[in-house]
Amino acid sequence: MTTATPAREAATAGDVAAPAGTLRRYGRWWPAVALVALFAAPYSSLPLPGLLDGPIGSAGSLQLLALCLVFGALATGYDLLLGRTGLLSFGHALYFAAGSYATELIMVEAGLPFAVSAVLGLCCGVALAAALGSVALRVGGIAFSMVTLAFAQAGSILVERDPGGVTGGEEGRAIPADKLPSSLAGIGNTANLYWIALAYLVLTLAVVHWAVRSPTGRVWEGIKENERRVEVLGLRPYGFKLVAFVLAGALAAVGGIVHLLLTGGATPQTTTSDFTLSLLVMVVLGGSGSRWGPLVGGVLYTWADHRLGDLAGSETVSGLPSFLRVPLSQPLFLLGALFVVMVVALPGGLTRLPARLRPVLTAGQRRVAARERP
Repeated sequence: MTTATPAREAATAGDVAAPAGTLRRYGRWWPAVALVALFAAPYSSLPLPGLLDGPIGSAGSLQLLALCLVFGALATGYDLLLGRTGLLSFGHALYFAAGSYATELIMVEAGLPFAVSAVLGLCCGVALAAALGSVALRVGGIAFSMVTLAFAQAGSILVERDPGGVTGGEEGRAIPADKLPSSLAGIGNTANLYWIALAYLVLTLAVVHWAVRSPTGRVWEGIKENERRVEVLGLRPYGFKLVAFVLAGALAAVGGIVHLLLTGGATPQTTTSDFTLSLLVMVVLGGSGSRWGPLVGGVLYTWADHRLGDLAGSETVSGLPSFLRVPLSQPLFLLGALFVVMVVALPGGLTRLPARLRPVLTAGQRRVAARERP
């Protein structure tokens, strides 16, 4: 019978801890490495069959990647409300649409340059978020969610009814190419639009990271855990919640402006509560309240939404038996099934996956280290 000595146990623990410490050190650098790789994507001709239709640097692939970055950033901004402050808003799409529609209207109708129109469009989104937030935040809990849902429904109906021919109704509003700077118009400038989307992602991550670590961010955490306790400390939760609401709305408005450039117009689909529900799915899928979870969820959801749509219309699916063809030809069914599987398998989102795998990897390393010891 053999017994493990203290020296052997210490050596085994050291062998296991060393790789973990090395991984942690390398883990600090992965955001910078990922940023460099994303920045260099337009210069790459590497094909990714099954993931992208063409090489990474092709116009179609860059368009999809840019949309993934935009919605990853948008979900990160939305998590300021849901994951950081505990506010479930169903009207977040309004501020995204406000930035998009206002920028297009000012640029086309007033004839102002794109840069000026974008700044004014951002101001419109911030003003709308401040106005609606000041009303909705007078109540809390499910009542707050219902008020934001009512605002979302009213805004969506208003856009679709097209009062005065302002919103373009169900067709939306397209940007004439001659209204845009030459560096942002045409398929040949898709790389420039991709870099703008990447800049928006970096800006959103930086703002959210700074805000969460600020004294205001710590109050948000307290509001999420116990709002009454924050009141007892002499703080006024309403003001702090309004700051989170307006900041998230401002980031959404910037995202709407970037989306306007990527798609070439403003569409009424971005005003609906369904759009906000998609953001909610992105956040939950990645991991609410985590640093990288909403980004991961937004990127994965957007990619799956586009790629599953292509799969649904492919010849492969059309040749399947009806009991398989019918569900597989519905992208929303596939997205819903994927979401259910992920929530059941990983209740905390994709960012909890490393924590789930760590005990398994540690146990495996210990067994290997034990076998190697005489």
